[in-house]
Amino acid sequence: MTKKIIIRDKIYGTYSFTEPVIIELLKSKPVQRLKNISQFGIPDKYYHIKNFSRYEHSVGVMILIRSLGGSLEEQIAGLLHDVSHTAFSHVIDWVVGEAGDETYQDGQHDDIINSGEISRILKKYKYHPQKISDYHNFKLLERDIPSLCADRVDYAFREFPRQVAKSLFASLINIDNQIVFRDKPAAYTFATNFLRLQRVHWGGFEAVSRFKLFSGALKLALHEKTIKFADFLRDDKYIINKLLKSKNAKIQSILKILRNKKIPFPKKSEIINKKFRYTDPEFLDKGRLYKLSQTDLRYKKYLEKERLADQKGMKVPIFII
Repeated sequence: MTKKIIIRDKIYGTYSFTEPVIIELLKSKPVQRLKNISQFGIPDKYYHIKNFSRYEHSVGVMILIRSLGGSLEEQIAGLLHDVSHTAFSHVIDWVVGEAGDETYQDGQHDDIINSGEISRILKKYKYHPQKISDYHNFKLLERDIPSLCADRVDYAFREFPRQVAKSLFASLINIDNQIVFRDKPAAYTFATNFLRLQRVHWGGFEAVSRFKLFSGALKLALHEKTIKFADFLRDDKYIINKLLKSKNAKIQSILKILRNKKIPFPKKSEIINKKFRYTDPEFLDKGRLYKLSQTDLRYKKYLEKERLADQKGMKVPIFII
């Protein structure tokens, strides 16, 4: 068996992993599958900006937890936290009718961790799959919005300007299993960049429109049995190849629209409410922790402005295809 795996991450630098459990998990089929799952839900050919994979994000979460002094058990949980994602990630929530929550994969997480190859590897090294699968056991990995956690920090870092992400990474510290910033300027930079991504990407016109269109194509494909729901346990490419072979003119029309880097805006539209992502990070000042919104009026006003705008929903096109 491989004795060492070296990972060179674009944000965190070079890390060496020698723990057999980590090495086996990294090589496992469920984790390798994540290399072919787009983080943004829709593959590059049909999306307006360049993706990274769920694998890159999952490995990044593991590295971030390690860098903050998290236990090996929590690093494992970090590596596996997205292993239950289906093809097209959160697009599945739109297919099953839970677009505002984006929680479908959470409901499948226990089954994936507690069965098959992942379970066998964990048990081999005396780890309990049921404990690993429960996010509540790992406070560095997962916390509710608006707190910082390794999951939330990593996926944001991968969209921040590279040098900003690296600088903010150097400003993170772990206090009693809580991720905080060393100072207020770092907390402010992270929180405002995070809100900017919510506005211009995650909750923006292009992303919401594409999720709406693409999930529509998937629903059509399911209805006409071009694909089966079980296919979502494969990867993006597998289903895309099936869609491309469909003789359904509406599916092909949707794919054609999505290949453009800018979605046209027809006269007919509807309002969609997508999940609102934001943070209110804590920072250290003279040995005490403070929440950014409690100490910075600029950020408090900015957050409320974005929250109110989000509550109005996003106007997206209705295409007559």
